[in-house]
Amino acid sequence: MKLHQKKATFENEVLTRFDLFKSLFLTLPFQRVKHTGTLLPFFTTHCEKGVEEHLPPEDIIDSFFGQYEQYVQEEDRLDLLFRIVQYVERQVVLFDAVEDSAYQVIGKGDEIGGLNSLFKLTQDDDKLKKQIVEKLKDFSVRLVLTAHPTQFYPGPVLGIINDLIEAIKLNDISNIHLLLQQLGKTPFINKQQPTPVDEAISLAWYLENVFYKVASGIQAKIDDALELPAEEVKQLIELGFWPGGDRDGNPNVTAESTKTVAALLRTILFRCYYRDFRQVKRRITFRGVEGYLDNLQNLFYENSFNPVDNPEDDTAKILENLNAIKDVLNARHDGLFVGLVEDLIRKVNTFGCYFTTLDIRQDSSILRNTISYLVEKYDDTKLKSSDLTSSEEDKQKAFQFNELTLDYADDADSLVQDTVNVIRLLKDIQKSGSERAAQRFIISNCQQASDILGLMQLFLWEGWKRDELCIDFVPLFETVDDLSRAADVMKSLYTNKEYAKHLKLRGNKQTIMLGFSDSTKDGGYLMANWSIYRAKIELTAIAREYDVDLVFFDGRGGPPARGGGKTQRFYASMGSEIENKHIQLTIQGQTISSQYGSLDTAQSNIEQLLHAGLVSELRQNASDTLTSKQKEVIDGMAAESHRKFLALRHHPQFLSYLETLSPLKSLASINISSRPVKRNSNRELRLEDLRAISFVTSWSQLKQNIPGFFGVGTALQWAEENNLWSYVKNLYESSGFFNTLIDNCMMSMTKSNFHITSYMKDDPTFGTFWSLLHDEYQNTKKYLLKLSNSEILMQNYPVERASILEREKIVLPLLIIQHYAIRTLERDKKISEEKQDVYKKLIGRTIFGVVNAGRNLA
Repeated sequence: MKLHQKKATFENEVLTRFDLFKSLFLTLPFQRVKHTGTLLPFFTTHCEKGVEEHLPPEDIIDSFFGQYEQYVQEEDRLDLLFRIVQYVERQVVLFDAVEDSAYQVIGKGDEIGGLNSLFKLTQDDDKLKKQIVEKLKDFSVRLVLTAHPTQFYPGPVLGIINDLIEAIKLNDISNIHLLLQQLGKTPFINKQQPTPVDEAISLAWYLENVFYKVASGIQAKIDDALELPAEEVKQLIELGFWPGGDRDGNPNVTAESTKTVAALLRTILFRCYYRDFRQVKRRITFRGVEGYLDNLQNLFYENSFNPVDNPEDDTAKILENLNAIKDVLNARHDGLFVGLVEDLIRKVNTFGCYFTTLDIRQDSSILRNTISYLVEKYDDTKLKSSDLTSSEEDKQKAFQFNELTLDYADDADSLVQDTVNVIRLLKDIQKSGSERAAQRFIISNCQQASDILGLMQLFLWEGWKRDELCIDFVPLFETVDDLSRAADVMKSLYTNKEYAKHLKLRGNKQTIMLGFSDSTKDGGYLMANWSIYRAKIELTAIAREYDVDLVFFDGRGGPPARGGGKTQRFYASMGSEIENKHIQLTIQGQTISSQYGSLDTAQSNIEQLLHAGLVSELRQNASDTLTSKQKEVIDGMAAESHRKFLALRHHPQFLSYLETLSPLKSLASINISSRPVKRNSNRELRLEDLRAISFVTSWSQLKQNIPGFFGVGTALQWAEENNLWSYVKNLYESSGFFNTLIDNCMMSMTKSNFHITSYMKDDPTFGTFWSLLHDEYQNTKKYLLKLSNSEILMQNYPVERASILEREKIVLPLLIIQHYAIRTLERDKKISEEKQDVYKKLIGRTIFGVVNAGRNLA
């Protein structure tokens, strides 16, 4: 489909239908809703006009209310603003549903291909088919759901969205009307701060309603199309889970919450099994299977509704009974309904008794503190305190890897207690769900090999045996400096005799996590992306030298500023210097809902990831492997971009600008996450303590998206001035990595709108700083358009561009209301405490709405 046709289809299928269904809001039997809906178009137009005239938000709001006599009192004005926020929130939900309902018609703007296109190629090419079958024996995609708060729909709202999608597909107006009524009465926010268990329950909605069905469906599709023998079928789609396991910077995650979440995941899975089993039992009413059905009835029912503490792994029993039923059906009943049984077998093979692998994550400093505590408490560790403060080489030699059982005293630090407890708990989780239930411990802020060796020693001090240590130790390299040292750290590990033994026990497979969040905050967009890409090349070379099967786990986040963006194209463009046998990435927030929130979108996106991983190796584009000169050019641009970004970071107004104008302060007080907004929350805000997600969210609420583009224009300008433009142009046209990096940057800029804050240009305090940001935006835009030979940003992606712009139009009133509330609190120091709370609540509600609308569309 040509670009103009795609855009026309989007306009007909989404924009026009959205306008039609939007009018249904006005017919809802809620008088206040109708009154708000009548005023909203006038308010939106007023906001648009005010922004065009560069008016500050208070002027826009005051001049609007000046047209209506009934809004003289501040209480009445605030009441209407709250109702506008609630109304817009529900418009966003409707737009999500309309857009998702048209997904099959519109698809992805830069679709790289699903499995069908791959299967078509194999129909007349037996050699390619054999290559794919061989590749599938050692290939997988793992999607890891994280609890990062970048999208806030509660479970009931997610359910309504999915029901709306189906009703809109059928043009079922009466049902749509009923669902909109339900939406009008359904709360969108948490009254209390969610716990890690609450977050797990929220994300489990996707496991139960989407991934459970889609993962096994895709597996069946591959098995059938490639005619794979049953004994060679391998689990291709894996799921990971962080809520309840990710304790890095989150003191609310404890061993108890980890245990609760592990049990919860098992219970939800068995309820899925039980629902499927009831269909099996209803259809298979023949002789010869009664005993097997009774066994399964008991297994599924008891685990669903009467779960016990520390259960056993029942996977083998379940499969034994299901396979016995399958054999009877084939032998005695002409295979009648055998498909239902095979479907359940496939699901049990995929999810076992655990559903999704629960990852454990903790910061290296906490692990070091735990080791220090045990060393000081026990003489028989064969370590001294001085060993832990010596050189890195001496620290590595100091660990004895002796097997002990060490405990803590009641007065031990709570984080020390949690570390010890969770290491012990992992044994119980594996016992009830197999090794796949929890097999990874991720070390955040990993800076040296001794961080990993120390954690390995901790496991041996807490009851684990060397030859039974079925845990993968996963270093997370994130800052620019840590990424530059990553290859040296891994070389030290591969050459360490004890770690090499452990790696052999784990099939010589090493997982390394590379995070985008802190590297973007640390070095800016271009340097962060290039540092990770360069680290992957170096880490791959070291792994190949020591014959290690390397798996990269990408903390890619959602929006481009957190490493997300055009994910499928990113993986399809890995050159020969980067290991790409397995695709593993985090997905979070709006990325979960936009890409995996419905059966259609989840199936399409997972298939594209599978396609990307397979094609990147089998039909690799030679130009995706960068030449020495190309690397040299990107090196130079990354250095220039880094210099520009560091100058911004060190600007004396950098943090104060963000704190004064964005809702950064409010992020700490609204109930969006169990995780604190910043590390070391008991001291004054410092940039290094600020969580990357809060950093990115604050800039996106300002509609300035600094982490997604700042420094890129300066880098491109440097290339042009140094006669390197032809190389950059060639990179954009030939390198999938560089092309994707630039296109993601354009997406961040399309989601920016400096007009909203243009009134700041003449501000006596921040005017110069605002101009500094705006100048780089303009410079970057100029060079991106020149590089892509375009007249507008995202010209080659008209569907995504139209979707983004429509969403920005929907939430413009929320942004004006938010900035109005922030400025009111900032300017009026005499405002009563009660009224301050009202304005803070208003800011919080707008944050929810703006974030929910900003789905990552690529």
